[in-house]
Amino acid sequence: MTEYDFIIIGAGAAGLMLAAGMGEDPAFKDKKILLLDKDSKTINDRTWCFWEKGKGAFAGIIHRKWDRVLFTGDHSRNSLDISPYSYKMVRGIDFYSLFMKRVESCPNITFRQEMVTDLAQSADGVAVVQTEGNRYRTRQVFNSRFSHNRILTEPKYPVLQQHFIGWFIRTKRSVFDPDQPTFMDFSVPQKGNTRFMYVLPFSENEALVEYTLFSPDLLEDQEYEKAIQEYMIREYAEADYEVTEKEKGSIPMTCYDFSQHNTQNIFHIGTAGGWSKPSTGYTFLNTAKKTDALIQHLKAQKTLASFQKKNRFWYYDLLLLNILYRNNELGASIFESLFRKRSPQLIFKFLDEETRWYEDIRIMMAPNPVPFLQSLGRHIFWVITGKKKQW
Repeated sequence: MTEYDFIIIGAGAAGLMLAAGMGEDPAFKDKKILLLDKDSKTINDRTWCFWEKGKGAFAGIIHRKWDRVLFTGDHSRNSLDISPYSYKMVRGIDFYSLFMKRVESCPNITFRQEMVTDLAQSADGVAVVQTEGNRYRTRQVFNSRFSHNRILTEPKYPVLQQHFIGWFIRTKRSVFDPDQPTFMDFSVPQKGNTRFMYVLPFSENEALVEYTLFSPDLLEDQEYEKAIQEYMIREYAEADYEVTEKEKGSIPMTCYDFSQHNTQNIFHIGTAGGWSKPSTGYTFLNTAKKTDALIQHLKAQKTLASFQKKNRFWYYDLLLLNILYRNNELGASIFESLFRKRSPQLIFKFLDEETRWYEDIRIMMAPNPVPFLQSLGRHIFWVITGKKKQW
């Protein structure tokens, strides 16, 4: 049985960022690190998007970026200048290629393409990782494997999903505005949910068109695809197009306490560690920030139990999720009020958890405050009475 100082399970965004960050930091040069993933990471299986000021740490692999976004609701259609922010897109294949090269250049890191079949903490204070062909021992595992079923067993917090299907579309004539993505278009039928279209234009005849929901339950694939077809007819009626690729995903939106699954030797990272922003599902840049903080935490030899703590933004997210879980159809009006009454710069700053308390109040007063006050009242009631369900 081979021993390592650290084992990282999963070579997605969190696993690769952590492996590269540790491998390139002199503080870990004498540590043996193993990175495990069942895939070779040579397929473009996803895209990540985020907003950011300035050049940023991922400048070399930005596939496209935009300085304006379009927001559409029932009562507004606004082209928004988001500077000094830019909205940026990274393709999975470009990220994997860069970060796998960084990992491979670190002599103390070993990457093995193996599927993990079991992970357990042994009685002697180490973690044992079992793959299809090998067993490994380590004092510290960072596990990025996510199980949606696990969070559904905890009734304390509501669980929504940001779920979507997207088509990469190529048209025969110019129909898209390559300088402006559609950030959210709520003008599509809501059907009792929070539903919107999302369009990332790469050129005048190429774009990713995605049908997205913030809701508890997934749809059948054909319902997402029918919505995309209808949107293409409505918005680009004369366009003759072909679908070159498809993507599909589901991201948890929850204030569930992921840290309860950590042990002395097993620590969860990425989506499995609760690193997705609960109120939006955005994960990529948040994972980069969490990874940097985790590496500094390890270097300071602090206990991992003290790494992640709740802040006031966690409670803000909880109030919104409580509302959308009970009344999912309110999502469109809440987001439209935000983008109609407040600047995108303030909204992005708030979602990045960088606002001051008086800016928080400005954000929270933009939508109708009644559902939020009701959500707060329910939450206080459940806390006082000790009930498990808080929504």
